[in-house]
Amino acid sequence: MQLNVYLAGEIHSDWRDVIREGAADLPVTFTGPVTDHAASDDCGVAILGLEDQKFWHDHKGAKLNAIRTRKALQDADIVVVRFGDKYRQWNAAFDAGYAAALGKALIILHGADHQHALKEIDAAALAVADSPQQVVHILRYTVLGTLP
Repeated sequence: MQLNVYLAGEIHSDWRDVIREGAADLPVTFTGPVTDHAASDDCGVAILGLEDQKFWHDHKGAKLNAIRTRKALQDADIVVVRFGDKYRQWNAAFDAGYAAALGKALIILHGADHQHALKEIDAAALAVADSPQQVVHILRYTVLGTLP
């Protein structure tokens, strides 16, 4: 069984690397957003031209990023959404909602401090993990049917 897994959410820690390394022996292809924060923020104006107002600067970037994100979410078999501790991640919440609306298998990844705030998102998920290692175990179980 070949899986296409989209890794959405916070970009300030190594959680994606932990999952990729842990699942390196599985038939899994990983995709995700552009994780270079500056490139993601500035892609619109870098490609389509400068904007005087920050709103339009961000608007252009969000739309260009959405081309990649929508395509990758549509192609994914499983969507993993990580909510980190440092920042409010509205983009992660949006990705989770979009994936749920597409009927994707959704794994939410966050610590105990986010349980209440993310209760509706957690309720839409097929699994809620608190570590990248648990996500690897879920992927391994999904592909091989084996327990850790």
